[in-house]
Amino acid sequence: MPKPTKGPRLGGGPAHERLLLANLAAALFTHKSIQTTETKAKRLRPLAERLITFAKRGDLAARRRVLSVIGDKEVVHVLFTEIAPLVAEREGGYTRITKVGNRKGDNAPMAVIELVLEPVTPKAKSAKKAEAAPAEPVAEEAPAEEVVEEAPAEEAPVEAAAEEAPAEDAAEEATEK
Repeated sequence: MPKPTKGPRLGGGPAHERLLLANLAAALFTHKSIQTTETKAKRLRPLAERLITFAKRGDLAARRRVLSVIGDKEVVHVLFTEIAPLVAEREGGYTRITKVGNRKGDNAPMAVIELVLEPVTPKAKSAKKAEAAPAEPVAEEAPAEEVVEEAPAEEAPVEAAAEEAPAEDAAEEATEK
C-alpha cells in the first residue's frame, strides 16, 4: 500500500485509514457495490483497482499480497475466483463511482462505488488503421463466397451432382494410369 497522503486522514491516523480502506475494499468485493461518502470512495478506488490487478495475476505471491491488506480469506477467495475471471480482459477501470446526493443527517456528499463486471467490447478500428492492414480484404472475400453458395433447395442437388461427377472422373483417370 502506498504511503499515506499528507494532510487530514479519513477519521484518524494512518493506521486507522489503512484499516478503514481495507474494510471498505472487503465490503466492495463481497457485495460488488457499496454506498459511502465521495471522499472515501475516491480514496478506495486506487486500492481496490490495485488489489484486482493482483487478483488477475492469480499466483501465490499475489494472493499473499492481497491477504496482507485484506485479512479475510473468504473475501480474498471471492476476489481471486469470481471477480478476477470476470475482469480478465479488462485493462483497468475496474470500479465506477456514481454520485447519489447528500446524506440526510449531516448533508455529506454520498456516492456508490461498484465493480464494473460487464464484458469489454472491443473498440472499432479507425479508418487509418483499416487502410494500413492488408489482411482485411481477404477476410471480406470469404463471406462473399458463402453468400454465393446459398441457393434454393431445388438447385442444390444439381450443383452437388455436378461437383461429384468431376470427382468421379478424376478417380477413374487415376485408376487407369
